[in-house]
Amino acid sequence: MPRRFPLSRTTPALLAAAAVVVSLAPLRAQNPNGAAQAVALMGQVSFLKDSNPVPLFQGNWVQVGQIIVTGPDSYAKFQVADGSTFEVFEKSQVTFRANRSNWQDLLDVLIGHVKVHIQHLLNGAPNPNRVYSPTAVISVRGTVFDVVVEDADGSTFVSVDEGEVEVRHQLKPSAVILHPGESTWVYKDQPLIARQIDKGSVYRVAIRALEDAMYQVLRGRGSGGVAGVPGGTGGSTQGDKGKTGTGTGAPGAPGAPGAPGAPGGGH
Repeated sequence: MPRRFPLSRTTPALLAAAAVVVSLAPLRAQNPNGAAQAVALMGQVSFLKDSNPVPLFQGNWVQVGQIIVTGPDSYAKFQVADGSTFEVFEKSQVTFRANRSNWQDLLDVLIGHVKVHIQHLLNGAPNPNRVYSPTAVISVRGTVFDVVVEDADGSTFVSVDEGEVEVRHQLKPSAVILHPGESTWVYKDQPLIARQIDKGSVYRVAIRALEDAMYQVLRGRGSGGVAGVPGGTGGSTQGDKGKTGTGTGAPGAPGAPGAPGAPGGGH
């Protein structure tokens, strides 16, 4: 029987007490190095340089191969040259384009929660991208989806809002296709099977609630909200950069219920 876990203690009130949000800024001209620009930040957001955290501010670029770290009650949104974006939620570590030889490999999620928005190309053609976790490869062509890496074993939750996503197991040759409203768990020691696709996941609902709480906090910053962040009203506000701190150590699991036990005996 799946285990039951309480919701995270992170609440809108705690988020409101976190460090100040930095407003969304338009992406500058295409970066020739394939970097991603920080377009919205709140709380402790940094990248690692020689294993040391370096604070990120609005407008900064994250270069290929750098690791993004977020602290508790923190959030960051990044945009790449083709208009695609990815959001990194609290207590996460994510490598941006770890595979320098193939920029279709967008993210490696080491731990934590990301939400990815892949744009179609200008001619309407698919825009292939891949997101990796320790146990899964998520392949997309133009879609919106969440990836949560829950624990040191790499237990991975994938949930699709729009489009179609293929989820392949990194360790057990198997794959499933997810459509809007569907989700699945990937466990290190179990192959993927069609019956693991869930259309009514409680975990998915909890993640949506936590995302909505974050967006409401972002929307409430300043008089005009934060442009480009879901729930924002298109305004712009410049925060106090001095309150943006550095990440610390290996973060824990994201602020959502713990992974349920794997089917047939846990994991």
